[in-house]
Amino acid sequence: MIFSNTLIYWYLQNNRELPWRKTKNPYFIWLSEIMLQQTRVAQGLSYYQKFTTDFPTVFNLANADESTVLKMWQGLGYYSRARNLHFSAKQIANELNGEFPSTYKEIIKLKGIGDYTASAIASICFNEPTAVLDGNVYRVLSRYYGIDTPINSSAGIKEFKTLAQSLIDETQPGTYNQAIMDFGALHCKPQNPLCETCPFSDSCVAFEKKLTKELPVKEKKIKVRKRYFNFLVIKTDNDTTILSERKGKGIWQGLYQFPLIESNKVINKDELILSEEFINLFPLETTISLFNPKEIVHKLSHQHLYTQFWIVETANSAETTIKWSEIEKYPVPILIANFLEAFQAEK
Repeated sequence: MIFSNTLIYWYLQNNRELPWRKTKNPYFIWLSEIMLQQTRVAQGLSYYQKFTTDFPTVFNLANADESTVLKMWQGLGYYSRARNLHFSAKQIANELNGEFPSTYKEIIKLKGIGDYTASAIASICFNEPTAVLDGNVYRVLSRYYGIDTPINSSAGIKEFKTLAQSLIDETQPGTYNQAIMDFGALHCKPQNPLCETCPFSDSCVAFEKKLTKELPVKEKKIKVRKRYFNFLVIKTDNDTTILSERKGKGIWQGLYQFPLIESNKVINKDELILSEEFINLFPLETTISLFNPKEIVHKLSHQHLYTQFWIVETANSAETTIKWSEIEKYPVPILIANFLEAFQAEK
């Protein structure tokens, strides 16, 4: 009880002024929690404000086209979050008459919602004492109690969940959960934690044993895969190009891209034009130039994309149906959005 009281006292003096802190509406809390997964508050704030303005209710979000949702999400990454958000919005609107589930057990059934998000919504909106576990919470608990069980192991997840649940203040679970997350984000930071002014410094194992840099422990990451992307940026005489929607379950599902040739290494122009995919796509004469002299390395969680953008000027074609003047309407990966910004600036 001393731990939770100290934490809540710290929070009441130091909590951040954030728009979703001023509401108990589960729709808004849900939006904020999904957006802040894998995203810093400073980056997610403007997206939250845009979404709540354009989609003030779950019905507004449910009725939007997926392409519109993905376009608004552009830049946040991890696009499966947006697709799951849209899918669940339609489920809530159409099957639950717009009523958000009110218990952890029901909330976690929604697509794209795991233990952390369900716990956050249930505690903040419905006062259910379900403890959250995110990176901030793992860090605070592992340091304070000196726990070196890897936080990304099945044993670690179980151990920390049990501990977190035992510490939650059942009279104000939402406040407690927000307190421990804010404490990890602002005070018990990954690098350079504020140990000298910490309210737990007299009882923190990591501080006493000088283990703050070692804790929490994570098992080694999955090996990163290297991929080599060659985007063919087509420009025709009548200023049209090709964009196509990515299908399947891989990265960027539902987003649009230029024709792509994937190679097994970084290739030059001669190797590109001799590839079967290029010959099939461009039977007529073309003029080709490389836009970025050095490949762009775009890092995703388990893969690094070594990317070249090739400008291909060619005659008009029935395949080139997208006007350059309308290209900004299409949701694209941030990698392509950054290219378009640089390319348009040079035109």
